[in-house]
Amino acid sequence: MDKVQTAPISAQYFDGKTSRIHHVVLVVEAGVLYLSGDIDRHSPLLGLHVSERVAYAPRKITFPDEAYVEIRDQAAIADLLRETGHQDSLIVTLQQSWRMALGALVATVAVLYLAYLYALPAASNVVAKLLPASVERSIGVGTLELLDQHLFAPSKLPLARQQHIIQRFQQLTPPVADAPPYEIIFRKSNIGPNAFALPSGQIVLTDEIIELMQSDEAILGVLAHELGHLHERHLTRRVIQSSVIAGAATLLFGDVSAVIANIPTVMLDLKYSRDIEREADDYAIALLKKNKLPLSALSHAFEK
Repeated sequence: MDKVQTAPISAQYFDGKTSRIHHVVLVVEAGVLYLSGDIDRHSPLLGLHVSERVAYAPRKITFPDEAYVEIRDQAAIADLLRETGHQDSLIVTLQQSWRMALGALVATVAVLYLAYLYALPAASNVVAKLLPASVERSIGVGTLELLDQHLFAPSKLPLARQQHIIQRFQQLTPPVADAPPYEIIFRKSNIGPNAFALPSGQIVLTDEIIELMQSDEAILGVLAHELGHLHERHLTRRVIQSSVIAGAATLLFGDVSAVIANIPTVMLDLKYSRDIEREADDYAIALLKKNKLPLSALSHAFEK
């Protein structure tokens, strides 16, 4: 505030209560802002708030009672602020630098990428293990009920054949000590051959996939793969991961439309889908090796 008085600047004054425009001229003298014209008032600079600098937008100086003046002459207000010793905060200064903005963008992308690769899978694994068994049971039971209503019918496979498959798989020794509990159930499907594991512990085999496999060894390979999904709690982990990705996509892309918002979720979830299939394959291979069964049982199932 070396100067005694700054050059007068034309401005518009608003009382903060109505939309009426008051045309004023402002000057700063000895640390006090003076207005004259339609409104006459003054206030010490220390009690005023200056808005951030935005290209082509007027700067605002707000009084303690929420009244404010708008100055559209960018050069004039810049000179006034400089002459009165006003300095933008560090955050505002950084916002005005395209280099810092670009650096922040690169850093944000890097953090999100690393979180997607490492943090999210690790966190979902921890959360899945901490979830009460009742939660996974509810997910599994609800999913199976929904499928039974719309896609499945009671199995037509003879009961003796069902028991034979169950007993053969139960005779196998798991590759690890903490093998998950499971229940093999059979359904006739309206969508063809399929097998999947629910977080509640059920491994569902359709009549169609049993017919397609044509050998007990291939069926055992399918069951070993699905048991791997249960061991790694894959479905629960995918529910957690997909929920996080969907939430992040909504924050980043907004609620433009359900379809557009779901595209990033589906694309990003593809990697996790491949990863969990590889983990289930590794478990199945370990189980087959442990029981001295040919790995061709698994490869045959893949070919089919």
